[in-house]
Amino acid sequence: MRFNTALALCLVLTFGSAATSVRAAPEEIQVYLDDKEDPGNVSVDLHNNDVLVGDKQASYAGERPPDHVYRLTPEFNFGLTETLEAGAYLLTSLPPTGDPVFDGAKLRLKYIAPHDATAGPFWGLNLELGRTRIADSPQPWNGELKGILGWRNRDWTLAGNLNGDAPLARHNDTATAELDFKMARRISGDTSIGLESYNELGPFRRLEPLDQGSKSLFAALDTVVGGHDLNLGVGRGLTRDADRWVVKAIVNFRL
Repeated sequence: MRFNTALALCLVLTFGSAATSVRAAPEEIQVYLDDKEDPGNVSVDLHNNDVLVGDKQASYAGERPPDHVYRLTPEFNFGLTETLEAGAYLLTSLPPTGDPVFDGAKLRLKYIAPHDATAGPFWGLNLELGRTRIADSPQPWNGELKGILGWRNRDWTLAGNLNGDAPLARHNDTATAELDFKMARRISGDTSIGLESYNELGPFRRLEPLDQGSKSLFAALDTVVGGHDLNLGVGRGLTRDADRWVVKAIVNFRL
């Protein structure tokens, strides 16, 4: 194993061991941009999230309290066409009891419209379907439609995601909204620093006041180590429903 690859793995393990109305940090803390695999290419993103300080009490019957829960989620990316990418998630976690848990699986299909990847606007859509344990969501079967909109130039990247989440249950038609943002400034080569903001807004038909729902702000670093994209972040909850402190690390391996 090359040194740089080993370094990337060590960073992931370090963040791991430092360890959506649902208050626990989700399996994927990420603002979607315009990145996708080329046709025929395959990669895996390893999502590592650890709730350093979170609520110790369950918010609904059967929930696992989020405090000190570490999540490791491999996300497999498959390039289909110049504009389409398929993905699959395997959700796992390590609660404070120390017993690893398989939390479920999700499938997704992402569309990124043709654009200039070096400068200017970009947009896309991401559709996701999956099933999780009742410990992580009061509605196990869920779907999400994510709108992707962004702009970049040589030094700056700005992006936002509007997410609509809906339980796939016959007698439950409550769709909820989330609005996420990313602002990053390139400081050298492939390295940039910035902020990521994650904001639950409540049901579409009646949005919640700004001081309700989970809202978090992350300081984030994006770089490349040994040819692998790496995203590191430290997040602070801004509302009562949010986890107080969360660390995350996402590393991409091309297969």
